[in-house]
Amino acid sequence: MRRPPRVVIDTNLVLSALVFAGGRLAPLRLAWQGQRVLPLVSRATAAELIRALAYPKFKLAAHEQEELLADYLPYCKTVRMPAVAPATPPCRDAFDVMFLELAVAGKADALVTGDKDLLSLAGKLACPILSAERFFDTIGVRR
Repeated sequence: MRRPPRVVIDTNLVLSALVFAGGRLAPLRLAWQGQRVLPLVSRATAAELIRALAYPKFKLAAHEQEELLADYLPYCKTVRMPAVAPATPPCRDAFDVMFLELAVAGKADALVTGDKDLLSLAGKLACPILSAERFFDTIGVRR
């Protein structure tokens, strides 16, 4: 049996899949729940997700934030980042570098993002950088 692809999913996509369960990214949530993909996280990306779930615009109580984290983090593989950050292509947004580094350190099969700065680096990283829609096509998810 083939292993599920190891993927780095940017925070905005994870948030959308978690907070808007019936939205366009619902198949992404179903993919990690069904173990069709193995999301990779680092301390930095997990902390970013925790911080983002607390944004006032989501109006999530602490217990709701915890429930959403519990619907993601147990499905993830935590990657211990090396002391020396892996080489990545230059990125215009410094906050996106953690996703590039995680993809390299975690030997990701894909980095899935909606971020234009990251998408502009397609072809410059060891793994493909794909939009959610392109990623759905590669793993055969119907939308």
